[in-house]
Order: sequence, then structure tokens, then C-alpha cells
Amino acid sequence: MNLVKYIKDSFDELRNKTSWIPWEEAQKSTVIVALFTVLFALAVFAVDKFFQTGLTEYFKLF
Repeated sequence: MNLVKYIKDSFDELRNKTSWIPWEEAQKSTVIVALFTVLFALAVFAVDKFFQTGLTEYFKLF
């Protein structure tokens, strides 16, 4: 039953002893992280497409 006590204590700590940021700040942070994730994904896609096109053209020479 040690596992059950551990889970109960964990929930108690999360509920009563943890300080959470305000809901509005959490929403703003989530939006910022999502935007940067999309921008980073687009940048990686662009670099990948650039190298793919470059290598394809390079190997067509042979």
C-alpha cells in the first residue's frame, strides 16, 4: 500500500503546497510557445527543402 500513499501525498502536494502561475499568464505563455514552435517548424522545413533541392540538382549533374 506504499504506492497508494505516495499517489495520495503527490496529489495533496500538487493541490495544496505548489504555487501555480495565474491562468491568464499560463494561456499567454502557451500561445507564445505554440507560435515559436510553428515558426521553428517552418524554419526547419525551409532549410530541409533548400538542402533537398540543392542536393537533387547537384546529383543531376552526374
